[in-house]
Amino acid sequence: MTSHRLLSTYTWAFLIFMFAPLVLMVLSSFNDASPPTVTEWHGLTGKWYAFFWMSDDALRADPVLRALDRGRLVACMGNSLRVAAVVVPLSLLLGLAGAVLLTRWRTRANGVLWWVLLSPMLAPGVVLGLSALVFWGRLGVNAGLVTIIMAQVTFIAGYPMLILMARLQRQPIELEEAALDLGATPLHVFRRLTLPYLAPALISAGVIALMASLENYNTTMFAKGGACTLATEIGAMGRNPNGHPPVINAIGTVIIAVTVLAALAHTFLLSREKKAS
Repeated sequence: MTSHRLLSTYTWAFLIFMFAPLVLMVLSSFNDASPPTVTEWHGLTGKWYAFFWMSDDALRADPVLRALDRGRLVACMGNSLRVAAVVVPLSLLLGLAGAVLLTRWRTRANGVLWWVLLSPMLAPGVVLGLSALVFWGRLGVNAGLVTIIMAQVTFIAGYPMLILMARLQRQPIELEEAALDLGATPLHVFRRLTLPYLAPALISAGVIALMASLENYNTTMFAKGGACTLATEIGAMGRNPNGHPPVINAIGTVIIAVTVLAALAHTFLLSREKKAS
């Protein structure tokens, strides 16, 4: 077997390993069977998707859906969006501050600062969640959405920092120095030169921070107290000894569809920008 054929075989095996479970999940979300399966087809259905808007009478008439707490699941989704609405801007601000500090402040302490700022990304989620719970509990803050936000920000801010650092390192520092020599204030230089240059990276970092917040389970699980998010509620539903309800598959399919559409839109906009330039 040639090296090219070996590489092709490995690539296809990797793709199948990565995407086959997702394909099976999508298929099972349209199967009228619970727990989800693709080996036994019980008929095509969309009720697992309609669970969120079907009438109460229809909900009570279904033997599977009536056992689920729709109100709680919707409330947990709302909590996830509320948490993300705070985590994303905070992570962008902290990540931007860290990126500017590490790329513009050139001292021997940069190596130490690098590891200090990145250490939360390397720490286990259990440790981050419990430490946030204990710390804020000592300050009189009960476990809930606040502790979830603080726990998530500690490590999610590292993602924007890395993305913005990569962008800042490609920006010619001479432009900023020339603007300062011509009398511009540091704030004016940042607002008129640095920030517009960082705009594409800020958008990408915001999307990654949003996805990291919505899907986070480990850290959130240990910092949530009596609150819930979509990830923790799905985790609780998935631990059903009789098999998880197919509604989870429907939610996963919707998330995949939104992610793919966003990626396609991003690619389309980039191609248009390249053609325009």
